[in-house]
Amino acid sequence: MSRESVQAFLEIHAPDIEPVVLSDSTATVAEAARALGVEEGQIAKTLALKVGEERILVVMAGTGRLDNRKTKDTFGNRPRMLPAEEVLELTSHQVGGVCPFGLPHPVRVFCDASLRAFDEVWPAAGDRNSSVCLTPDRLAELVGAQWVDVSRL
Repeated sequence: MSRESVQAFLEIHAPDIEPVVLSDSTATVAEAARALGVEEGQIAKTLALKVGEERILVVMAGTGRLDNRKTKDTFGNRPRMLPAEEVLELTSHQVGGVCPFGLPHPVRVFCDASLRAFDEVWPAAGDRNSSVCLTPDRLAELVGAQWVDVSRL
């Protein structure tokens, strides 16, 4: 199960971080912000993209949107969102719970500069009812992410 892979990852790499499991859905940015009592921008959404032949993850502020020009300039190709079944295969997480933790295989992860507007961000924790709270820099450090600027607010 996906939340379990995230929990196993955190136990090894960040034992001080405990997922928050809610009865309310956190599947969308609006639902997550409401359930967690935070701003929508603090929800660190993870986008699964195909850029050229490579599949990558980009984590950005919940209020951010991909800027196609910035993304093409940064990665060399226009981004394409992966369909839900490919997201599940790539991450082991269903759409609505996708995060860069507990992945079954190495995937390049990028954190967008939009996350740095917040002291704390809340990425999903593997399913549609769980999240974790951490700083943007800790998020990037834990998953070996490279910082990029590919969003527009």
